[in-house]
Amino acid sequence: MSNDDNKDPSNAGPAAAYVPPKVWVWDQENGGQFASINRPIAGATHEKALPLGRHPLQLYSMGTPNGIKVTVMLEELLALGHAQAEYDAWMIRIGQGDQFSSGFVAANPNSKIPVLVDHSVSPPQRVFESGAILLYLAEKFGALLPSNRAERTECLSWLFWQMGSAPYLGGGFGHFYVYAPEKFEYAINRFSMEAKRQLDVLDQRLAQSPYLAGESYSIADIAVWPWYGALALGQLYGNAAEFLQTQSYAHVQRWAQQIATRPAVRRGRMVNRSWGELSEQLHERHEASDFENKTQDKVVAGG
Repeated sequence: MSNDDNKDPSNAGPAAAYVPPKVWVWDQENGGQFASINRPIAGATHEKALPLGRHPLQLYSMGTPNGIKVTVMLEELLALGHAQAEYDAWMIRIGQGDQFSSGFVAANPNSKIPVLVDHSVSPPQRVFESGAILLYLAEKFGALLPSNRAERTECLSWLFWQMGSAPYLGGGFGHFYVYAPEKFEYAINRFSMEAKRQLDVLDQRLAQSPYLAGESYSIADIAVWPWYGALALGQLYGNAAEFLQTQSYAHVQRWAQQIATRPAVRRGRMVNRSWGELSEQLHERHEASDFENKTQDKVVAGG
């Protein structure tokens, strides 16, 4: 028997460091909450057409931060009196792979929510990527995008800041803090530092103006709030607000709370939501009265 055979396994020390192979091979058993739907190839996995409602604007989404951006935008447009912004919102259950249907892939080859299809034009116009959808709707209806050149440029700068920054918050911090099968100190520390840096960027900007583009609420705020506003208010990633001490960002707190009270924001957060309080879940939205009549608590109560 060798000396190694006599060693107590409990005192064996840290496991050997991972060394990447020369060629990466997809391991379908890599664990994690989203392991069943993540894959290194694109395209449809099954044939299924997208449903079609009666309104020109058809939204295929889920109530994640990226999905909330678009439903808030549509509800804000309706609140401003743009009747042509009426829409049908269909639930895409990403955990079940709905985003890999042939119909969804035709609308978004990247298989990510949200997707908007505008049937008011011929041929129907698909729009994917949440930032692109916000910009498309703002230009279509002439709303929530400043007309002044300097403010418009500031608005678009913050819109694209969000598109570039949120993956570090979601795919970085959120993934390793909540969803990864194991807790990795290095990864959590790395992305916590970046999340706090981003909150500080926002805090310093919001110390200068009430909204991100300046004096007026815009698509920049609509894009950023579902991620960073929700995080600041303790609505994202469990106890992440305490972990990151988001209360210390006073200007972000002011902005986040102010936007959270907007009726259109409250409605937008409910659409395509399938978790939380039943009264705050509206799985599908086809008309304004659905907020009163078809929230999940009423659906369950009605059998």
